[in-house]
Amino acid sequence: MIARRQLLSAAAFGAGALFVSPSLALATVPTERRFVFIIQRGAADGLDVLRPTGDPAFAALRGGLIGDAAGTRLDAMFTLHPSLVEVGRMYGQGQALFVHAVASPYRDRSHFDGQNVLETGGTQPYAVRDGWLNRLVAMLPRASDEAIAIASTVPAALRGSVQVASFAPSALPHAADDLMARVTALYDADPQFHPVWQAALETKGLAADAAAGQDPASLGRLTASFLTKPAGPRIAMLETLGWDTHSAQKGRLANQLKNLDAMLAAMRDGLGAAWGTTTVLVATEFGRTAAVNGTGGTDHGTGSVAMLVGGAVKGGRVVAAWPGLANGSLYQARDLRPTTALDALIAGAAAESLALDPERVGRGLFAQATSARPMAGLIRA
Repeated sequence: MIARRQLLSAAAFGAGALFVSPSLALATVPTERRFVFIIQRGAADGLDVLRPTGDPAFAALRGGLIGDAAGTRLDAMFTLHPSLVEVGRMYGQGQALFVHAVASPYRDRSHFDGQNVLETGGTQPYAVRDGWLNRLVAMLPRASDEAIAIASTVPAALRGSVQVASFAPSALPHAADDLMARVTALYDADPQFHPVWQAALETKGLAADAAAGQDPASLGRLTASFLTKPAGPRIAMLETLGWDTHSAQKGRLANQLKNLDAMLAAMRDGLGAAWGTTTVLVATEFGRTAAVNGTGGTDHGTGSVAMLVGGAVKGGRVVAAWPGLANGSLYQARDLRPTTALDALIAGAAAESLALDPERVGRGLFAQATSARPMAGLIRA
């Protein structure tokens, strides 16, 4: 059978691409609560995203990466990277929360394997076939038998029993109305193609009033436009690329974070009142080394930082059992030692965001995990 996403590309949406992979996946569930997962592919440097400036060892390890801009001081220990201006404002409004020294169960520093563990919820690469976000959708009562599907490929986190595809703004020009009408007429009497084409047209209609560019702000607005449709999705996933900063990290990471900041701000503004029922989880497959390498970058590490933003988040705080950056405190004498399980954060945030039982969500999303119970107190009641 022809998958819906194979026909959606003919509906030709938009153009361009920066740090965001042209992929946005969404699922329909009958709730006014919204949950968004943003993956940072390439291992984002948590020690630069949220700098432990109060740690005595930090300056010696990271002095070369710290610019003149001070960033937003969150508390006595942590300072937010200066590129995250809007996120800093959200933090001040109690709408952003950071969990530092966090990691999945994976420890071997391969991007592909680490992303697979993060997205499937397993403890080893490729031990689990489906994704934790697909399993989360399956726990919710759905308005229809399948998730809304929008364009080219489905991220591993959304693969599974619930049919989900993904949307990609296209570099092709918009299809003419006459062409669309001719294709519709062609498939009108076809029992196989007609329902798939109609579903594609319905999805295109959901995006009709949204700018479908691939720059971060446009994708933030596009995500919001889907999430605010009366019959639209309530769960979304976005992929961001380019977090692998082996060299010239100072400028590259600043640009990455500026893009992420713009995306989150545009999503917030586009959601309007719905922002109050929205949780956005931002996480990466692993962190980076504590020390700077010889090319002004950092290498693959372990512990990193994850963030929750949104009007539903019980924010304005940093959650961290801080291990310290002294040489004897580092993991394998090189990395930030993880003290919090990313699985526990994901399970707790997802359960509280969607009003599900945390223990059930923990078992359903991370059946192989041996980590602590789902984190609690992350989302406003």
